Amino acid sequence: MTQEILTELDLATLGVTDAKLMSAMSRVANGLITNNVMSKEDVVRNLNELIADPVRFVSQKGGKFRNVAALVVDLERKGQYTGMSSTAFQLNEVGMEFPVFGRENIEAGAFEQMSTAMKLPITMAGALMSDAHQGYGLPIGGVLATTPDTIIPYAVGVDIACRMCLSVFDVSAMEFEVHRDEMQSVLMKNTHFGIGSEADAIVDGTLFDKPEWGATKLIRRLKDKAYKQLGTSGSGNHFVEWGMLTVEEAAFDSVPAGTYIALLSHSGSRGFGGTIAAHYSHIAMHKTRLPDEAKKLAWLDLATEEGQEYWLSMNLAGDYASANHHEIHNKITMAMNLDRILMIENHHNFAWKERLPDKTEVMVHRKGATPAGRDVLGIIPGSMATPGFVVKGKGDPTSINSASHGAGRAMSRKAARQKLDRRGWKEMLSMNEITLLGSDIDEAPLAYKDIHTVMQAQTQLVEVLGTFQPKIVRMADSKEKPED
Repeated sequence: MTQEILTELDLATLGVTDAKLMSAMSRVANGLITNNVMSKEDVVRNLNELIADPVRFVSQKGGKFRNVAALVVDLERKGQYTGMSSTAFQLNEVGMEFPVFGRENIEAGAFEQMSTAMKLPITMAGALMSDAHQGYGLPIGGVLATTPDTIIPYAVGVDIACRMCLSVFDVSAMEFEVHRDEMQSVLMKNTHFGIGSEADAIVDGTLFDKPEWGATKLIRRLKDKAYKQLGTSGSGNHFVEWGMLTVEEAAFDSVPAGTYIALLSHSGSRGFGGTIAAHYSHIAMHKTRLPDEAKKLAWLDLATEEGQEYWLSMNLAGDYASANHHEIHNKITMAMNLDRILMIENHHNFAWKERLPDKTEVMVHRKGATPAGRDVLGIIPGSMATPGFVVKGKGDPTSINSASHGAGRAMSRKAARQKLDRRGWKEMLSMNEITLLGSDIDEAPLAYKDIHTVMQAQTQLVEVLGTFQPKIVRMADSKEKPED
């Protein structure tokens, strides 16, 4: 599939307006993209770093961007290129304290990242969830409240508004084996996974009637791509799966206690959200210059044009991610001719305007963390062979009304591929009577923390209303590059 080339808009975002430099960058960048040497995202990342430190790229013998970097250095020396206007900020010497849930199961890198975030001059409060592990900028499982006029794209995350969605059907789990083959077939026919994947047909495209799709040049450029990808899922830890949901007594008014067939999905805003994230992360890092250890925590001011554009784009990505899940669930529900009695959804990788207990207005970033305000429903999944949980938030103020968004990785993908035993992984799936469609050993249950330990560490944050046990799990093919 031909990759999308770098445009003048992309270069302008990087602060490139000089015609000679724009021509040189376009020639090098699009040569790398069209020849499949680099993805557009990797090219933009390199150009972003080049503009910040061109001398480093000049010194890279045989580097692909060396000549472009030399041109930037020459233009800067002549005073003909100054890049995008920016402001330098320093971190506070002492960071604010923050609560940690499940401290004994969280790696040092996640602590370090969270500690750095708590030194930002805009930080108001923070918390680290029990599934936390190291990420980009803010750790996954990190919750950060900043001043209300600031938003950090990397603290929202690359997959904006990644979310969970659960449909519960009026079918007893006792009928599962009777319909297993049909459910597997329907799941395969109505799901599409992987980078660039597109849906065969759209059931409900009314989301695209929203005026926000014409709000910015970038959104307008991405609209067609977003439409084609509606009803698809990403790679990595994204999934759509059939399973059995056991509901506790009096958990829901509309659903009596019992065990039901249910459908659970995990995915986000696809290429639309990913491009928005990359675009505005680069702008933030240019406009807000921070020390190296904190550079990916650069923020946008909501009083600026870029800040308002990102806020609008992020919220549209949230609407899109929700519609994406609904499209998947509706297709499968109709294909199976089922009666849905309950749907629950929640998203993470997002920022909300909220208030702290003392009524101070803040911007709350939840990167891989589930909203858990009082009585707010959510879903916390385990892994392909371990249970997930339907929860109700307790509104705990110390966690900034948050909980974990899953089990959290116990090891990197590389470590999982090197250390885990494939035979043991297959035996575990067989023992739990789980059919796996796609995926690879880097998503094996042992690559994740024990979900029961993670849940035990957050009993003050959520109440468990139901337990979901996966049975037929659909994920991206093993050849797909993880994008979670």
